[in-house]
Amino acid sequence: MAKHGKKYQESLKKIDREQVYEVEEALRLVKEVAPAKFDETVEAAFRLGIDTKRADQQVRGAVVLPHGTGKTKRVLVFAKGEKAKEAEQAGADYVGEEDLVNKVSQGWLDFDVVIATPDMMGQVGKLGRILGPRGLMPNPKTGTVTFDVAKAVEEVKAGKIEYRADKSGNIHAPIGKVSFDTEKLIENFSVLADTLLKAKPAAAKGTYMKNATVTSTMGPGVTVSTTRFTGR
Repeated sequence: MAKHGKKYQESLKKIDREQVYEVEEALRLVKEVAPAKFDETVEAAFRLGIDTKRADQQVRGAVVLPHGTGKTKRVLVFAKGEKAKEAEQAGADYVGEEDLVNKVSQGWLDFDVVIATPDMMGQVGKLGRILGPRGLMPNPKTGTVTFDVAKAVEEVKAGKIEYRADKSGNIHAPIGKVSFDTEKLIENFSVLADTLLKAKPAAAKGTYMKNATVTSTMGPGVTVSTTRFTGR
């Protein structure tokens, strides 16, 4: 088991690990006990009652957080002609076609999100081995394969995040920074929780949203009550 430093241990003393906190109190605690000197990211984790081995119980998608994540993402767009111009005007950091495909294939990865028009996917597909393992491969389910590149770029810049359940049915996602007002963190958490509830697979049985926690990059986790979202 990993050993934690003195600051983490001091933070841990302020949290009752046996208690389930209301979201407002949980996020105030996360802000209060964040031990690092830098502006830590606040993350939310949800454990879902899904069988990820079944194709009809996958949970994956994207959501625009009302207050963003506090991080400006670098957006790469694979597009040509008018769509390339639209992407540039919308604020994309890098726009191109074959030239960018070749650059990425040679190991260039100075970007956070990849968007592509459908007619470019034949070439972008060649980058699957590079982009796939890093979670960067464009996908229609997350709105990153689209002809409406301007909207896609604007949403990412406004705070759009992607979520995907891991093999154990857990979803981890950033919801802001410790420097955010508590109310902004609450709104971001609530939008994410509501989005996940709406994404519940029809085939999922039993309790869907089993539990949730919030934490900062270097701080301890705080268990959050999901009653207000699930009604249970």
